[in-house]
Amino acid sequence: MDVATIYALATPAPTRARPGALATIRVSGPRATDVFLFLTEERAFLRGHSARDPSLPKPRRLAVRTLRHPLTNIEIDRALVVWFDPPRSATGEAVVELHLHGGRAVTAAALDAIAALGFCRLAAPGEFTRRAFEHGKLDLTEAEGVADLVAAETEAQRRQALAQADGGLHRLYEGWRTVAVRLLAHLEAAIDFPDEDLPDGLADTVRTGMAAWRAELVRHLADRRGERLREGIAIAILGPPNAGKSSLLNLLARRDAAIVSEIAGTTRDAIEVHLDLGGWPVTLVDTAGLRASDDAIEREGVRRALARAAAADLRLAVVAADDPRGWAQALRALVAETPGWDGARDLALVNKVDLLPDRGALIAAQERLSLSTLTEAGLPELLVALEARLAALMEAGADSPAPALTRARHRAAVQGCVAALDRALVASEVALAAEDLRLAVRELGALTGLVRVDDLLDAIFRDFCIGK
Repeated sequence: MDVATIYALATPAPTRARPGALATIRVSGPRATDVFLFLTEERAFLRGHSARDPSLPKPRRLAVRTLRHPLTNIEIDRALVVWFDPPRSATGEAVVELHLHGGRAVTAAALDAIAALGFCRLAAPGEFTRRAFEHGKLDLTEAEGVADLVAAETEAQRRQALAQADGGLHRLYEGWRTVAVRLLAHLEAAIDFPDEDLPDGLADTVRTGMAAWRAELVRHLADRRGERLREGIAIAILGPPNAGKSSLLNLLARRDAAIVSEIAGTTRDAIEVHLDLGGWPVTLVDTAGLRASDDAIEREGVRRALARAAAADLRLAVVAADDPRGWAQALRALVAETPGWDGARDLALVNKVDLLPDRGALIAAQERLSLSTLTEAGLPELLVALEARLAALMEAGADSPAPALTRARHRAAVQGCVAALDRALVASEVALAAEDLRLAVRELGALTGLVRVDDLLDAIFRDFCIGK
């Protein structure tokens, strides 16, 4: 474990355009309190204060101090400072925070003063949170929840991230681990003490327990709410050329995200826009127009459009009211060729109703969503329908008391547990079943961090921002 004292600016770096009112510098490590003293006492560096100096205020109490450069004694700022004693801190180490005015010159001078001490180094991205993990302040799922909380853009994402940071997944996985360890202990007893008077039917009891645990894991894998919330619910817009798909994307995004043209086949590849619909994070995907073509590039665009439709959480089929085939026939043909279409979940839309005003009433009478991207007629109804489908999608599985997994890493580990249990349930010998059950426990340990894999830790924490 690295024992260096680290520091970083924990708030966004001030710029000339946005200097910020406040800035916070965080310090963690064995000499964090020395940083406090050397910057807040006149000529402190030369007098050689130590962490036991009585001028330290009580831990977790804000104090007003004048910050000075330790070598030049030049005043930097009048700031609020606080320190936290180990292990009662965010990282489990001694932690110091300097709450400064947020100007660029102030923060630069304070960072330079810490660097001048010579016994600190800048923190790497995620290093504060990694130290919290290494000191047992949180497990990997809770650390990932902290990262998701920082990145949350919608209310639903914030709630999910906060629940994970507070240990929702940790408690679930640790509960499973307790069950698995108990089952493994029973199998180990049967192996190590075959001549002892063990309970009758012990092997059957363990098999029943493994099957019940496997069923819980499978239900957990089937619940994709967490991943959808974290990554964004994918909505694919599909339709023939010139149906107004790109115009619809721009209308929902409220900006010119896609090129709009009367020339058919303008969109050749998928265009993604991230937005908030009714509090749900959404990734809206504009796809190439679906039609037969001799153009190899356009054919590839159509193939990708169909692939995105198959992978999407929701599909929005769009045809033009003035389609030469008639909008009803065009819509039937589009739905028929859309992979994964579910009439109870996906939405069909007739666009460009402003071109055929006399047909608008007819479309509405047939209970079809209609829209004019030019006049925005029908937009409120479309938004209501989309938000209702999103809510229904996210409520599927919401009756489960267990929190949903949120990352591909979690899914891979749980799938590894299921695979190991599948082997254990059909194992011909108790020893083989015990080995596979041991592998399942190891997969759970990798989820929470009880099994230390440095490459895994590096991959998780390098995605954090500096200062976190």
